[in-house]
Amino acid sequence: MTEGNKNLDLDTVYVNSSKDDFIEAEGLKLLKPPKGFGVRHTVALMAFFGSIISYCMRINLSMAIVDMTYDNGTSDDSSDSADSCPVDDSGNSTTTSTGEFPWSSSDKGLILGAFFWGYVVAHIPAGNLAEKYGAKWVFGIGILITAIFQLLTPVITRWGGDDYSMTAIIVLRVIQGLGEGVTPPATHALLAQWAPPFERSKMGSFVYAGNQGGTMCAMIISGAIINADFLGGWPGVFYTFGILALVWLAAWSYLVHSKPSQHPRISQEELQYIQGSMSGQTTTKRMSTPWKQILRSRAVWAIVAAQLGNGWGLYTLLTYMPTYMSSVLHFDIKDNSLLSALPYFCMLSAALITSWVADMLRTKRIFSTTNTRRLFNCIGHWGPAVALIGAAYTGCDKVLTVVLLTVTVALSGTVGAGYQINHIDIAPNHAGTLMGFCNGISNLAGIAAPYVAGLITTDESSLASWRIVFFLASGIYFLDNLIYVIFVSGQEQPWNRPPEETQEEKKQEE
Repeated sequence: MTEGNKNLDLDTVYVNSSKDDFIEAEGLKLLKPPKGFGVRHTVALMAFFGSIISYCMRINLSMAIVDMTYDNGTSDDSSDSADSCPVDDSGNSTTTSTGEFPWSSSDKGLILGAFFWGYVVAHIPAGNLAEKYGAKWVFGIGILITAIFQLLTPVITRWGGDDYSMTAIIVLRVIQGLGEGVTPPATHALLAQWAPPFERSKMGSFVYAGNQGGTMCAMIISGAIINADFLGGWPGVFYTFGILALVWLAAWSYLVHSKPSQHPRISQEELQYIQGSMSGQTTTKRMSTPWKQILRSRAVWAIVAAQLGNGWGLYTLLTYMPTYMSSVLHFDIKDNSLLSALPYFCMLSAALITSWVADMLRTKRIFSTTNTRRLFNCIGHWGPAVALIGAAYTGCDKVLTVVLLTVTVALSGTVGAGYQINHIDIAPNHAGTLMGFCNGISNLAGIAAPYVAGLITTDESSLASWRIVFFLASGIYFLDNLIYVIFVSGQEQPWNRPPEETQEEKKQEE
């Protein structure tokens, strides 16, 4: 895991560069980027595919569980027909599941949330591990662990039988959550080293767009596998994504390095650009984590609030949209997978477009970094809040419901230029740790949201029950963003750098 360093003498870089080699924005003097496709773009591309693989293995159970379970007679079917949508006779409606496991709605809520039990725990040390040992290896090992237990899921769940299958899959999901829990902090630690300040929105949004890409791929591919009964139907879902993850890992191990200075194939021009742009914000010195300052930082808690609210809304839809499409709107598994994936295609598109707009607003000095983050977070949280209220009243109108749910998820994509990259703005030296801390707290929503939705929707076909789920998510979206808007900051925090560097800079200014 030891990789060589080739740090540049930045004083020499600046002396030997002409004024035409620089751009100035937000008070920073930055080198112009080299032309063409660079190593940093390869790193971002591999991280994008890593995010896709990661989310495929996280989300595939949401599709597979529809085919894995059968009605065990414990569901609450007391609601009258006026509260449920009629099943049409067009041949496109869902049929009764003939799955293998007798899990109730509340059981499924626990199973779908179990992933986050491990996911939250892993966040705590993951940021420090990525900063200490390298994001490349922390990310890669996390995916390896998840892939192994993906491949074991069908065998071990079936081995549990009716009595212990639920326990078995919960344990498997907790372990997979532990594996994937290191990936967001590791991704942030990687971006903090590779993404120059005025490429952060673009690179960060592109990498994290893999989350939506993975959700989309998981739903479409899982639906196709189950529909075709490939490799036994639902077991084929876990085998397929487990194998794909191992293929990605081989490419990741060769192509990616944790820091530009460690990469054997980076050009001097690109290394000079990245390190020159980062000078003054990142340090090569080993730093202890300033936990006291972090815990007292309003900017940090603003991010926590935004992530927590975003997690509640997004995980409610991620885990339960296939169930809603099947039980309420009565789409079959093939149509279900395509329609459940549609919002995430729109979300991916929104994330990529707004990231370019955000960096343009900053480089042209139209908005400060703080106001840019504030603007796109408002679009990404208050927009979905309104759309979810609309979806709560569409009833059995399939077209309007799908449109509003698509708008809800699509607008959420704009947070890629909002809170999602804000950790690197305020403290690039601690970006991995901050992501681990903030995302770890926020993913408590990943445990709570599916469980609460499962308790509310004991009758999964009840429109009134789903209305409560949508209203709850809408209210949380509104409140969390209100906190973020008030306390957000896009400026580097004083505790980002070692105290001696901060003191030295003050002396130079004097």
